[in-house]
Amino acid sequence: MKIVVGHLFPDYLNIYADRGNIAVLARRAAWRGHELEVRPLGAGDALRPGEHNLFYIGGGQDREQELIAPALAALGGGIRAAVDDGAAFLAVCGGYQLMGRFYRDQSGGELPGVGLFPLDTVAGERRMIGDVLLECELERGERRTVAGFENHAGRTYLDEGAEPLGRVLAGFGNDGESGYEGCRAGRAIGTYLHGPLLPRNPWLADWLLAQALAHRNGEAPMFEPLTDDLEAEAHEVSAARARARGGRY
Repeated sequence: MKIVVGHLFPDYLNIYADRGNIAVLARRAAWRGHELEVRPLGAGDALRPGEHNLFYIGGGQDREQELIAPALAALGGGIRAAVDDGAAFLAVCGGYQLMGRFYRDQSGGELPGVGLFPLDTVAGERRMIGDVLLECELERGERRTVAGFENHAGRTYLDEGAEPLGRVLAGFGNDGESGYEGCRAGRAIGTYLHGPLLPRNPWLADWLLAQALAHRNGEAPMFEPLTDDLEAEAHEVSAARARARGGRY
């Protein structure tokens, strides 16, 4: 089965090896007999209904975000329609910020957002840096941990009633105060976690692939487990660093 991925602005948003998330998705799909076809999307591109099963956008510095924000916002209608139709989405750090309504920098200037997630981001004076550990429940009754690395000055504020990706066990998270990290809207998730994220959280990569296949076929498959010894070790190393850093909430 072919899974079509729309990779948004890959030449601009690829800080901290975030492109590695695509490599993980492609390999884990191939191990299960599926093909991941990655199509770059940039300024002036059109999004045809039903064309993409999964979207991905990585992180970037403020300069790169400023360069692409208007063109990304112009794709907002197509992105929101695709997610409403059941496409999956992973947005990381700068890309996560731009999936909200706006990003306000320290000078007070605002970059337009896509409006996929019910949130706003405002730049703070102090960067929030370090390993992070979250507790997530993407499927009812199945609590899992997500480990990664954050480095952001933005404070992201979710609307009341919005669903976070997870609860912070250690680290700063969205704003350093709420105790939550990331955001979820249907099959779309956004997070500040870099590193890249998916090599140390293979279950999350599989969840995204299953959601993409559900968009294509109407039902999420039940994947047989893979041998993830190295991935489990990477997760535990990152989680241990986060635990040593200490919980903030």
